[in-house]
Amino acid sequence: MQLTSFTDYGLRALIFMASLPADKMTTITEVSELYAISRHHMVKIVHKLNQEAFIKSSRGKQGGIRLARPAESINIGDVVRRLEPLQLVDCDHCLITPSCHLKRILAQAMKEFLAELDKYTLADIANDGNLKRIFNAEISVENLH
Repeated sequence: MQLTSFTDYGLRALIFMASLPADKMTTITEVSELYAISRHHMVKIVHKLNQEAFIKSSRGKQGGIRLARPAESINIGDVVRRLEPLQLVDCDHCLITPSCHLKRILAQAMKEFLAELDKYTLADIANDGNLKRIFNAEISVENLH
């Protein structure tokens, strides 16, 4: 299964925020530059993450975005379910629908895929010393420009 770029970058944004100290906020611009994607696309992703209560955002000079709760309580399967359109096939107008087993097979595969993701939290992914070093190095280089 291939995730949409929306879900992919949503997960990446959450991973970055989880790697920060709990009291530190980041910005949409910082995250979009870190991953080299358009700020406009990241705005949409952040809006959805905020709607789904994965992050908190605040406006103003001291504003920014951060996780809404501890990374240990953010389940990866839950994030994917809320960000990803999970209908794998559109069988509504298909001639072979009455005799086809593809939808059932794909539904079972999706169930197993999500069950595997349910085994992990954001903390499982983000609490990695190498990730934190990569993020710190990248941000330090950006600050030099």
